[in-house]
Amino acid sequence: MLAHSLAQLLPLLLACSCSPAPQGTAKPAEPLVGGEFEALWYDGQAEMNGYRWQGTRYGELRTGEAVAIFVTESMGAKEHVKVDRPAEYKGEVLTVLKLNLVRDFQTGLYDYNTMSSVFVGVNELAPLKLTFSSAEWCGHVYEELDVRPQGVALDVHSYFQGETVQEKLDAKPDALFGDQLFVWLRGLRGHVLAPGETRRLPYLTDTFERRLRHGEASWGELEVTREAAPQNVTVPAGAFAAVFYRLEASDGRTGSVAIESAYPHRLLSWSWSRGAELLDSAQLTGSQRMKYWELHGEGQESLRKQLGL
Repeated sequence: MLAHSLAQLLPLLLACSCSPAPQGTAKPAEPLVGGEFEALWYDGQAEMNGYRWQGTRYGELRTGEAVAIFVTESMGAKEHVKVDRPAEYKGEVLTVLKLNLVRDFQTGLYDYNTMSSVFVGVNELAPLKLTFSSAEWCGHVYEELDVRPQGVALDVHSYFQGETVQEKLDAKPDALFGDQLFVWLRGLRGHVLAPGETRRLPYLTDTFERRLRHGEASWGELEVTREAAPQNVTVPAGAFAAVFYRLEASDGRTGSVAIESAYPHRLLSWSWSRGAELLDSAQLTGSQRMKYWELHGEGQESLRKQLGL
């Protein structure tokens, strides 16, 4: 985890250039001015968000919790792995914004624990790597998407017969990965759509949805519409003015996402459905900035209450 002070970080950040990947998302419709991104995301802390989660599994509605962690850290440009000691690293070091999204829920006797990790360059917020893991009482599944100029390397390891694959997906200009969606919609470098605007983009369904349906990774399309005016929304964490996005995916799902109007545009809620079936939804229960990797002592679990967990 990135625990440098701002003074330690700035020389490294200025020395690193993060080249946009071929799937680099389009430039913001409303770019930021000033240094809002740098002032917040280089403070050596993580943004921790807790959620009340609901979704359908095995034909029944389940309730659980989710945690979304946003933080900056260093990544090696060649290997696309975390660089803990940049001064010792022999290659180019990039600064990335990472989202770890954890979903935990029970299905009768046993539970599911899933996590997706998304790494985007801090300049263009273009994806560099996306990983996903699922652990439940039947076994493990791990998936990695490594985004390179020549294409996307897909590596899947599954305990299910016939699901372990290594292949390459074609590069798609302005493509959007499902796991990247919540980073992109936050508009941390400026809102991605103007009020009332609709865009249709190449889209790869998120790994959580594909895992639960045992779906293969293939390109489709996503239509994204930003509502014309902000709306007020109330979630367990409180009442907020929010920017709403409506989603329509070529895989048959429809969705909505509420993003806090004020910077840093926190993720307030999301919902994905297929017809009347609620697939994946969450509402914010609490949000804090903290160095959570240092908070592993006995008694510090009480801090989970600040996230509504």
